[in-house]
Amino acid sequence: MINFLNLEYFLVASEELNFTKAAKRLYISQQSLSCHISHLEKEFGVVLFNRTAPLTLTYAGQILQKQARKMLRLREETYHEIADIKDFTKGQLIIGMSHTRGRNILPQILPAYQERFPGIDLHLVEGNSSELAASLLHGDVDLVIDMLPFKVEDVETIPICEEEILLVVPDAVLERVYPGRVPELKELMSRNVDLSLVKECPFLLINPGNRVRTLADEMFAESQMNPRIILETENIETALALSLKGMGITFYPKMFISRQDAVQDRAKNLLAASFYHLNSPRAHGILGIGYHKGHYMSQATKEFIQIAKENV
Repeated sequence: MINFLNLEYFLVASEELNFTKAAKRLYISQQSLSCHISHLEKEFGVVLFNRTAPLTLTYAGQILQKQARKMLRLREETYHEIADIKDFTKGQLIIGMSHTRGRNILPQILPAYQERFPGIDLHLVEGNSSELAASLLHGDVDLVIDMLPFKVEDVETIPICEEEILLVVPDAVLERVYPGRVPELKELMSRNVDLSLVKECPFLLINPGNRVRTLADEMFAESQMNPRIILETENIETALALSLKGMGITFYPKMFISRQDAVQDRAKNLLAASFYHLNSPRAHGILGIGYHKGHYMSQATKEFIQIAKENV
């Protein structure tokens, strides 16, 4: 019979490909780890590691690594399902969201959720769209809140609200790059947002991998322009704050503005800036919740989705 502890230790060793590092990560001795690996090799009658420098997996080890993840995930899902059947007083929910979106969306959901289900431990995993999709695929999060569609297979999605990306253009940037033409350019932009009108301006962009950055890159390509990017950041609020200080043009979700009147006040207090609607279908999207359709959905996850649909 397979020992789950042996499997867990093997999986860590297969990821680290270094027994010393794996043992340190597991808080056990290297000798103890080697013993667990030896038990598995005896049980299956195969060698799992090529004990060379560097350490590598044999073909049997590669197969076991793949299946071990499935077995351990099935064990975890079984425990969750049994716990749900027993009662709904304890549980865990791991939510994946972008850094800024969590600040804007979760206050509308979590207070109501915690009030109804105080026994559920909540955990937040933050990252960009690519990182969150990978976390969902590997079962590291129960659900992800992000723009649809999700770029990962075997995911069911539930739409919760509309979203729009705006172009933020400070007057100071226009005046610096196109002196004396600010009123003219603002008039043209108000009638039809054409990025070629501001192609000489500096841009502040979120890092690649984020949906807002993907939109920006696609629009630059459509306009056949190579933007002058003076700063890339993981935090979209940083990009906005610097834009409002006159450093450059940026892209910003309308939802974040509507959730925070303070953003508009900041824009007025720091300097004049215009928020333009982009003439592109890509700038309009749907915010949704995604979950892996091949994994067991806990009652905690189901209740979170329902509350999100009611409150966002």
